[in-house]
Amino acid sequence: MMPMMGMQPQIILLKEGTDTSQGTPQLVSNINACMALADTVRTTLGPRGMDKLIHDDKGRVTISNDGATIMKLLDVVHPAAKTLVDVSLSQDAEVGDGTTTVVILSGEFLREAKPFVEEGVHPRSIIKSYRQACNLAVSKLKELSVSLEGKGEEEKRQLLLKCAATSLNSKLVSGEREFFAQMCVDAVSCLDSSTLDLKMIGMKKVIGGGLRDSFLVDGVAFKKTFSYAGFEQQPKSFNNPKILLLNIELELKSEKENAEIRLDDPAKYQSIVDAEWNIIYDKLAKCAESGAQIVLSRLAIGDLGTQYFADRGIFCAGRVPEDDLQRMAKATGARMQTT
Repeated sequence: MMPMMGMQPQIILLKEGTDTSQGTPQLVSNINACMALADTVRTTLGPRGMDKLIHDDKGRVTISNDGATIMKLLDVVHPAAKTLVDVSLSQDAEVGDGTTTVVILSGEFLREAKPFVEEGVHPRSIIKSYRQACNLAVSKLKELSVSLEGKGEEEKRQLLLKCAATSLNSKLVSGEREFFAQMCVDAVSCLDSSTLDLKMIGMKKVIGGGLRDSFLVDGVAFKKTFSYAGFEQQPKSFNNPKILLLNIELELKSEKENAEIRLDDPAKYQSIVDAEWNIIYDKLAKCAESGAQIVLSRLAIGDLGTQYFADRGIFCAGRVPEDDLQRMAKATGARMQTT
């Protein structure tokens, strides 16, 4: 018997412990993994839901009953169960609420489909039935929905307040949901109605105080940054000022590169030192000459720059978080300067 020319046996190398099951057993395994994940967050649902304490490998401890937060912190390895994590994160990004509900509903749909899979029903038939059920459910929701078109501003506001209070009903702040619902609606009402960019709403956490000490700033606010001597001498109140947003350092820094300079005359060393000072003074002078009264930078503004601006009646702040600078740029129409 002549061996077949050009034919070589296929060798598949798999990691030790790899599950190679196929067909119905693998479908059942996937469903079981998703059901186990859904059962993990099931007890957090509703106003009487319990909080979960999650301890990660970095030693950080998180207590939450928010479905998206829990899903994000869980180290899920199973590829099928990971899809439930993606569903929860998508729900959080698109809607902002119902993250726990969508995971539990997905788990229940799979739980109901499991007996049909075990009996040999083709998955395509099950999917087709679910799509028909989805169309029926959407049509029923449209019948029950309440349209905001043609309603007055006050009536729209009352509906938004009810929606916000319902979302807060299962959160830690449920005891003060009317207070925070009012704040949420006021914040969203400040956004551009055509885009409703939620990134323009920032939340700052300050240690100490009660829930009622929270308040809404109708503008742009950021936490006080690290300040040097001279900060106290700077003015803190302006009326219609010019604002300069920077993405450059305004402090003396040693060379980042491993530069080597060889001098044949010791007197030339002073010229190199003077050049470094001239560079920083040139940057500061250009900022002052621009006419700006407020200078904000994503990078550091050193003690020299702080005192320089204080002497000229200019307020400055360095190491401002980038998202706060983006809100400032959106609110004022400024553009961040990088050179």
